[in-house]
Amino acid sequence: MAFRLSLVSDSSIDVAMVLRDMTMPLPMRPDWGEDMQWAYPGMPGTVVGDFAGYEVAGLPFFAPETVTTDHGSVYRNHHLVEVQRVLGANIKPSRVLRPTDKKAVERAFGAIRSLLFALLLGYQGVDTADRGTDPEADACLTVAEMEHIIATWIVAIWQNRRFDSYSPSWDPGGDHSPNSLFAASMTQGGFALRIPSPELYYQLLPRHQVMIHGKRGVKIKNLWYDGEALDPYRGELSRRGGKHKNRYVIHRDPRDPCFVFFQDPLTHDWHTLRWVGLPEEGQFPAFSDARVRETMRELRKRGLAPKSDKELLPVLLEVVGGKIPVQQWPTQLTKKQRTEHAREVTQAAAAAADRPADATAAQSAPAEPAPAAAPAARTGSDDGKVIPLRWRERAQQGQNAVTNERRRRREAAVPERPTPPPEDLSERLRATSLLALPDDDFDDDTDEPGAAAAAAAGEEVSR
Repeated sequence: MAFRLSLVSDSSIDVAMVLRDMTMPLPMRPDWGEDMQWAYPGMPGTVVGDFAGYEVAGLPFFAPETVTTDHGSVYRNHHLVEVQRVLGANIKPSRVLRPTDKKAVERAFGAIRSLLFALLLGYQGVDTADRGTDPEADACLTVAEMEHIIATWIVAIWQNRRFDSYSPSWDPGGDHSPNSLFAASMTQGGFALRIPSPELYYQLLPRHQVMIHGKRGVKIKNLWYDGEALDPYRGELSRRGGKHKNRYVIHRDPRDPCFVFFQDPLTHDWHTLRWVGLPEEGQFPAFSDARVRETMRELRKRGLAPKSDKELLPVLLEVVGGKIPVQQWPTQLTKKQRTEHAREVTQAAAAAADRPADATAAQSAPAEPAPAAAPAARTGSDDGKVIPLRWRERAQQGQNAVTNERRRRREAAVPERPTPPPEDLSERLRATSLLALPDDDFDDDTDEPGAAAAAAAGEEVSR
């Protein structure tokens, strides 16, 4: 139904976005043909495309009623409980040492491993005996390419594979696939076309109950956020009761701390609040909560106490990528540091792809077009959810942000002074030459040859 690729490990926000993907139709990709479009009887693809706003691929989607998970920590936290309430689904943990409780997922993983991963270069296998001599040297796929391969394999092969021993009881000898059985179920019981609105993204984000400061906005995870949407509520208490009485609810995406989202209690419209330390122009490198905590430790080590987040920005940029020269990034960074930077880039790209198209477009439009490798384009996109990491571009982006911030501070500290235009070279020579004769001593209308000769001699001497 849906899948996500994440570096190192997944988090609760990744699980929430996977559940959201289950309820939304999968968009077509540029290299997919007509055979991979939505082709279920009883529900024309044009109708689904009109509701979704794009061409839909041949992959079922519906609102889940019960979701069975294992006992990972990402499935047992307060955030997933809130996601369960928003989606109206029941999330139940499987029994210990009972893989049959989630046999559909286990079977899908086994099929992907045997039918797809085992055929790719760099496959390590489940046992060292299955590996080649140097599988890491054979790896040639980026995370974005891997995500695209899996999506293509699911839509083109997995959903159209022929069932052998798992045919339905009402037609055991027929040729059936997951797509054909889904079409048969639509014919028997109908299909409830319920495509969630883009605002579902905000509702699935973690919630923070905070007070609105009169001048600085709201503070979440050591960072201050502000926007015009907070003006009617500055210095006022919320009308909420209960455990978080008199506090306002702010939704935040942990993958991208540059923005938070606030729903107006009266109009119920969603508004984007920017981090007050975010530069107004130019590109900004991706960072995470761990990078913010590292910045706070660096500030305490230096004995600094910034009065605003704009003073925090230079230290944060240095922590992100300004300490190590560009040429030394692949060699000086440890494997753990490279993994952290790669994770930050991919998470920021995934958050930008999940956001509605108009969520931060007006908030973060860059002054000049971003390069193809820049991962900090904070606008919605229908492209892949992750991008390959390029060390040089990432380091150069951080150093450029440091340089632009220092230039902005210098321009703000020194008032602008009009610069007079440079003087003409001939005027400067005439003003400093001792042999130049004043122009008033000559009469341009005279016809005397002596006067004309004297004027010509004066010009020649001046030259």
